[in-house]
Amino acid sequence: MTTTETPPVDATTALAERLFEAVITGLELAAVHLGSELGWYRALAEAPATAPELAARTGTAQRYAREWLEQQAVTGILTVDDVAAGPDERRYALPEAYRPVLVDRDDLAYMPPFVQQALVFPRNVPRLLEAYRTGGGLSWAEMGEARDAQAAGNRAYFLGPMATRDLASVPDVDAALRAGGRVADVGCGSGWSAIGIARAYPQARVDGFDVDEPSVEQARRNAEEAGVADRVRFTTVDAATAGEQGSYDLVTAFECVHDLADPVAVLAAMRRMVRPGGTVLVVDEKVAERFTVPGDAVERLMYGFSVTCCLADGLSTRPSAGTGTVMRPATLERYAREAGFTGVDVLPVDHDTFRFYRLRPGA
Repeated sequence: MTTTETPPVDATTALAERLFEAVITGLELAAVHLGSELGWYRALAEAPATAPELAARTGTAQRYAREWLEQQAVTGILTVDDVAAGPDERRYALPEAYRPVLVDRDDLAYMPPFVQQALVFPRNVPRLLEAYRTGGGLSWAEMGEARDAQAAGNRAYFLGPMATRDLASVPDVDAALRAGGRVADVGCGSGWSAIGIARAYPQARVDGFDVDEPSVEQARRNAEEAGVADRVRFTTVDAATAGEQGSYDLVTAFECVHDLADPVAVLAAMRRMVRPGGTVLVVDEKVAERFTVPGDAVERLMYGFSVTCCLADGLSTRPSAGTGTVMRPATLERYAREAGFTGVDVLPVDHDTFRFYRLRPGA
């Protein structure tokens, strides 16, 4: 079928049904966010409740609690003891299997941050319409809660297996950090990646750099709460000018290179920062190696992030590479070579959505 032909009726119906299902899903995500923010899931994880009991436990309005409980049961998230009971007599419960997904924020299955992203990013669509017409951008600072939602989405992974499993699987990196190596974390955001490294390697010292002052301030608070502020330092600075020359055993950039207006300048700075024999590591989205259609779930997710957030952020500073979330390996390799590296190696780290790149330094 060529692109000018009219799709058959069954294909038309299928697309309409797909979008209708997406509308339902979007509304259900809003309800999940309400339940998370209001503490309703946590309260139900402690004990089943009727609407009056849930409202009393959480200091919320009973009528809203009842509507939400009914909606959550209808959508299959909560169970109810007696559907024939009166509206305020039905007792609702959160299945134990759902607790990691909705309550335990350090579990890798925890989803509320991603739900928040799905709600926050589209909220900027009215302003994105103007950016799309004019070619302008929209920075993290202009996107409101977007930075917090993004940071929360990576928290469990960065504090958990990112360092203890994935960095530990790279022998020379693991050895350097165990020996008390120095780390520069470029584009550190709210600091979870730097904090995760410091927690996994008690002898290591980590310097985090980010241009966004609110993120850096939050990173400092996070480090204090995590008990690693004595070994982790955060600085507000343009990543292209960050750090000390030749001082670091490991220089990292976690899920940020695709957002940078000038990725080549930042990668060049990372190359200057690493000591001879050290490692420059870029961790970014595990998108397909080349553009193909239709795409898989990861590809669809990353393009969704790109059209609602990352591309506009990248274009908020000019001139800009305008990379977008979908940075394919060949694109990163081109940036790396322009920054003075001799090439890029993909490390054998098994992750569903991240790809680990080691950048080979030049002479």
